[in-house]
Amino acid sequence: MRRVVSLFLPNLAIERLRRLERPATRLPERPALQLPVDDDPDACSVPRGGGWRPGAKWARSSAQSREEVGAQIATLPVHAQPPMRELGRRSEAASHPYKAPTPALRIIAPAPAPVQHAPLALVGKVGRREEVVAACTGAQALGIHPGMAATHARALVSDLDFRPAEPEADAALLDRLALLAVRRWSPIAAVTPHDGLWIDLAGCEHLHGGEERFCRRLLAFYRRVGFTARVAVADTPGAAHALARFGKGDLIRVEARGTADALAPLPIAALRLAATALAASRKFGFDRIGDLLPVARGPLARRLGLPAITRLDQALGGVAEPITPRDDPEVPAAERRLLEPIGTAEVIEQVMGDLLRDLAVVLQAKGLGARSLRLTCLRVDGTEQLVAVGTSRPTREVGHLLRLLKLRIERIDPGMGIEQFALVAPHTEPLDAVDLGAVLAGETLVRDPSRLVDVIAGRIGVRSVFRFAPVDSHVPERAVAYSDPNEVPGNWPAWQRPIRLFAHPEPLHRVMALMPDQPPRRFDWRGKTYKVVAGDGPERVHGEWWRRDAEVWAVRDYYRVEDETGGRFWVFRRGDGFEDDTGDLSWWMHGVFG
Repeated sequence: MRRVVSLFLPNLAIERLRRLERPATRLPERPALQLPVDDDPDACSVPRGGGWRPGAKWARSSAQSREEVGAQIATLPVHAQPPMRELGRRSEAASHPYKAPTPALRIIAPAPAPVQHAPLALVGKVGRREEVVAACTGAQALGIHPGMAATHARALVSDLDFRPAEPEADAALLDRLALLAVRRWSPIAAVTPHDGLWIDLAGCEHLHGGEERFCRRLLAFYRRVGFTARVAVADTPGAAHALARFGKGDLIRVEARGTADALAPLPIAALRLAATALAASRKFGFDRIGDLLPVARGPLARRLGLPAITRLDQALGGVAEPITPRDDPEVPAAERRLLEPIGTAEVIEQVMGDLLRDLAVVLQAKGLGARSLRLTCLRVDGTEQLVAVGTSRPTREVGHLLRLLKLRIERIDPGMGIEQFALVAPHTEPLDAVDLGAVLAGETLVRDPSRLVDVIAGRIGVRSVFRFAPVDSHVPERAVAYSDPNEVPGNWPAWQRPIRLFAHPEPLHRVMALMPDQPPRRFDWRGKTYKVVAGDGPERVHGEWWRRDAEVWAVRDYYRVEDETGGRFWVFRRGDGFEDDTGDLSWWMHGVFG
């Protein structure tokens, strides 16, 4: 399900200028601090006669030396003062882990005085007149608010700090923040006009500890860099945008399918409507979004206009509102613009080869290898065809990548023709030179299976190609796990295991066996009766008691049996035949040998 985060920076322009006013002072160098105990690792403070206790040497130091140390620490800047953890490690003054600490020297540094800023307002040209486009909280307390005429504001507060607005600088800062979001948080992030960001968390919220934790970290990050921020999470970009600007609280998180209830109490202006639509809504008595929900779309469109209905449906999820992500300029890419549209598979393959050769040059210059490629084909009618391939290991070999892209040509619908191609490598990894001396000399017979894995995965899917790897567990169904097909698995145990192991054991019926340790003589499985002519066992497997209480006393006795037709099976009995807590003595089929 789609989950969109809307970040709102209400005072972006003002706080950007405040950040520029911060003095760029260089931090003073930290002077050497002489502590009472030498930092020589060979020195030992334990007396030879015994009687050592934590803090003894610190206690033996005189009060005058402690005062001297405290005076040296107090003269240091706040950022250069050593933490108490460091003092405890070097001077043995750390508190005892099991006893209450004794009163010791405590250094309290004076808190830095808060920086006082003069009231500030930004003036910009709107139409033919100058207006106040932004004002800080101090200026708003004096009666200055956005939308006020600049002449009126200057007459109201003559000594107010008026500065020209810089919308280009604000847009550049938002663009940098969107690029930061793409690189650090989500591949889909974009700028909301003038004052915020959209971040699509679909598929990546678990990487940040969940939605709520990510939003709290996002708020903390922007507060740390000096910006006032508000965050909202909803199912649609329009709903998240409205809640971040008109909701109550700095962090608003709407549960899935609760968008309509969350938007109902918000004003109509939260839908990003034009001024004419807002005036019409006031004229017809629509104050809240909840007033629009029960009204039929036809009459509502005649009163407010079709764009207003589109905005309402986008906020509710009825109409899609895609987010165009901010492109990372550092992503390796290659592009081709054709003189004439093309549509045949042979020509498309030729263009793919040209793009891959250009991309390989870029990747080699950066020392990177591609793990995924995305090819975008722009048709003459303005629509796009998108195909993507992935590799199991980083590579920039043109022939191998072209072989993978050729498997996707049949998915491209050229329509009336394709006139532009763009090849991007969104996922790259470092790729250094590979030593092929041993391979060329014939000293190794093991070849890299990554090419074969990529081709097979391109045909049947990435999830269908895997390799089994052993796991440290005695329980058979837990002793095997899926792993990367390119990785060599560890050593398998010497126990005899069936070729085919069932993920879930299947029950056996009408079993005849001598208790307590004899294999079964006959059993029914999948509606067929099997007569056993040979058997071996038992192999006892105990439950893993640390996983759950039901396995504390659980026991399985496994047997390898062969029926009269030559079929070999791996069956087990729950319980040891003596204690009831070990199992219910039921029989199960867990695998076949051939």
